[in-house]
Amino acid sequence: MDCRKWSDKYSTDCKLKYNSIITQNNYISCVRNFLNNFSKYREPKEVPTQEIKEYLLTFKTINTRKHNLCAIKSFYKLSVNMPTKIDKIPYPKSDKKLPQVLSVEEVQKVFSVCENTKHKVILALLYSCGLRVSELINLKWSNIDRSRMIINVLNGKGGKDRQVMLTESLIPLLEKYYREYKTKEYILSGQFSNQYSSRSVLQVMKQLGVKAGINKRVWTHQMRHNSFTHLVEKGVDINLISKLAGHQNVKTTLIYTHSSHNIVSKIPSPLENILL
Repeated sequence: MDCRKWSDKYSTDCKLKYNSIITQNNYISCVRNFLNNFSKYREPKEVPTQEIKEYLLTFKTINTRKHNLCAIKSFYKLSVNMPTKIDKIPYPKSDKKLPQVLSVEEVQKVFSVCENTKHKVILALLYSCGLRVSELINLKWSNIDRSRMIINVLNGKGGKDRQVMLTESLIPLLEKYYREYKTKEYILSGQFSNQYSSRSVLQVMKQLGVKAGINKRVWTHQMRHNSFTHLVEKGVDINLISKLAGHQNVKTTLIYTHSSHNIVSKIPSPLENILL
């Protein structure tokens, strides 16, 4: 099989179909690995469905398997013109794990040990706005609207734009950061590039978690979970939180009501009616 030809063809089709660069890159990577795995066949149409099923089972996590299935189905539909080739392979049900969140006190500990101004800006933007890491590193100074006290998040997940609040306490921190680093277009810039990397953000979060003595795992996307869970605990309307999060369906946002320890801890137990 001419893997390069099919990979290039799908790359073009994928970019025409999907607006999100992240989706494009992920799908193209999955399809490239798929093609290399079945390079012994002359054409993609010759790959047996049973072997595709066995290939998918090599991925250990449900979410990775589902992601690869989405990419492969997209490839057969867009580039091979065989939209029903693997229609009978069902999507696995996603893991229903609750996000592990930090308490407000634990988040405060992380802020308290953060002395580097750039790192504090990263932490503050993630927590105050519930940004995804891709949204954080793509954030530009022009997205900050001080006159309306909002931050415009452009081309988020699914290529969608949304607005989040610009917290008053964030402004002096951003001003201090600008005086120190004088970044141009993007708020966060790397040492050798115009943009900061998601890997660097993750390293910052891990280091701060260790420094703060947090026993739980601390990572980038967790700050998004922390943000929305704590808003739920403050009584903010779930539909409003859903809009801030950029969720297509409010059902996705409801997970934060389940992960809120404050809500769960206040539920009266039937054991209270029992004399022990």
